[in-house]
Amino acid sequence: MHCPRHLAAIATFATLLAAPLLAQNAAKSPEPPKPAAKPADALIGALNYEGAKLLAMAQDFPEDKYDYKPNPAQRSFAEQLLHVAGSNYAVTSAALGKKAEEENFTREKYKTKAEVVAALKKSFEDMAAAIKAKGDAGINEEIKFPWGNFMMRISDFGYSFATHIAEHYGQLVVYYRVLNMVPPESRSH
Repeated sequence: MHCPRHLAAIATFATLLAAPLLAQNAAKSPEPPKPAAKPADALIGALNYEGAKLLAMAQDFPEDKYDYKPNPAQRSFAEQLLHVAGSNYAVTSAALGKKAEEENFTREKYKTKAEVVAALKKSFEDMAAAIKAKGDAGINEEIKFPWGNFMMRISDFGYSFATHIAEHYGQLVVYYRVLNMVPPESRSH
């Protein structure tokens, strides 16, 4: 009978011998890498990636805790989601050549979890549709930044909103953790 140290040494040696063979096979991959996404598709992808995490939270968080705030000065869970939905329309409006304003997304107007989830989901769908309609060339058009006196490309405005969405995702992780809950993205799959 072999001792465990010998078996471990044999396994390690076998792994070391196999590693160069595996690397050679990987290097001979018959498929070339996939091409980079087109600019408008990449922007939509970035926004949808961050948005999917928020949508998962919106669908997962208990409705009886939708008005929870870790601190009275903060927005409630639902208000955070509605703020993002409204802010998404700033990008949508800019892409469509309209004045970039947040829509009126208030808790008084969106009273149930289902209404909040639907509004958030629609805001991402409308934003993606506007960017897709603008196309690769169109998202390079310059617009005046709505809250400052400078110009920026629609694509840069959109990527800044991907960051904005990620910031709100991070804030809502705290809401989960304070309530001793685990956010969907942090659960083992």
